[in-house]
Amino acid sequence: MNLPKTSWLVFGFIALLCNCKSNVKVDDEKNTETLLKSRYEKLLEYPIDSLSFPRSMTVKTGNIEKVPSSDWTSGFFVGNLWQLHKLTGNAAYKERAEKWNAFIEKEKFNDKTHDIGFKVFSSFGQGLTVEDDNQDYKNIIVQSAKTLSTRFNTTVGAIRSWDFNKDVWEFPVIIDNMLNLELLFEATKISGDSIYHNIAVQHANTTLKNHFRKDNSTYHVVVYDTITGKPKDKVTHQGFNNESSWARGQAWAIYGYTMGYRYTKDKAYLNQAEATANFFINHKNLPEDGIPYWDFNDPSIPNAPRDVSAATVVASAFIELYGFTKDDKYLNYSKKVLNSLNSSTYILSSEVNGPFILDHSTGNWPKNDEIDAPIVYADYYYLEAILRMKAL
Repeated sequence: MNLPKTSWLVFGFIALLCNCKSNVKVDDEKNTETLLKSRYEKLLEYPIDSLSFPRSMTVKTGNIEKVPSSDWTSGFFVGNLWQLHKLTGNAAYKERAEKWNAFIEKEKFNDKTHDIGFKVFSSFGQGLTVEDDNQDYKNIIVQSAKTLSTRFNTTVGAIRSWDFNKDVWEFPVIIDNMLNLELLFEATKISGDSIYHNIAVQHANTTLKNHFRKDNSTYHVVVYDTITGKPKDKVTHQGFNNESSWARGQAWAIYGYTMGYRYTKDKAYLNQAEATANFFINHKNLPEDGIPYWDFNDPSIPNAPRDVSAATVVASAFIELYGFTKDDKYLNYSKKVLNSLNSSTYILSSEVNGPFILDHSTGNWPKNDEIDAPIVYADYYYLEAILRMKAL
């Protein structure tokens, strides 16, 4: 498929970034533009199937990991289509996104997961940024927030994350859950009902109190006692060990509290976002190109896998954080990451047949799952970072 003339919008950010790196050649810019065009078109070519949301892929074999709407990652592919519509002006992306959206709507009643925010807000929420008067999308977001609210425990003051492993984890709360709060904040804006906003604030406050170490890194999982409401264990599920700093966990914390400040203007949230941001960018094990290893404490560094998804989450968050602080170090990191990613090192070859843009993310290292692979949420936050950079 050919992109319309408005596709130049997609690549405007390249020139913006290259202005701050005089050694980037024009030929490199053109090669990146051509490569991105081919990758974006792969998303349009991917066949529509309600049970086959693309989550990740194995490049060597071409195998695509396909999931139903119940998977926590399902909304990201739809969000990518919406964002590509905004970047290119090509209505084909919008039409495709609308069709995929329909398969996610039933998740508004799924009370078995805390990730309803990831699923619904990255799809229908992105849709609302294009169709801001779409009442159906608004109703779906509010219903989803109502469903998510049923997982809130007033004694703990937080939303329960996982239901599995109940014999070990009485009431687990993961740092990732901060990202699901955006759904609640927006539901209050849409409905006028403050209950969703209040639950989001209580969850953020509880996490702020218990999830962070003295160096402002974050634990992955905090397990609570439902009788006392106090933490009883602090562990990991996806990091190297309980006391390590899992890169994407730090990214979720930075993004979550930056976003929380947007809705509340609570200075404590901004302070935590900056504190964890400084931990991240000043860490001795952060590579020069800004793309972190999957865990800052993996003893196999520098031979450990990278995690592009952590880099894109932070890059996107830092652009918003820069907007609040006007601290250039955040914007400079985002520019560095986008410059690093806009190369054949990280962008998939045009010959790879799959609906993904970037390679070299790490999903779940302890389970040896999705290691050094294209993963859909890395693309989502990459596109969001591009849109946010353009908005500057």
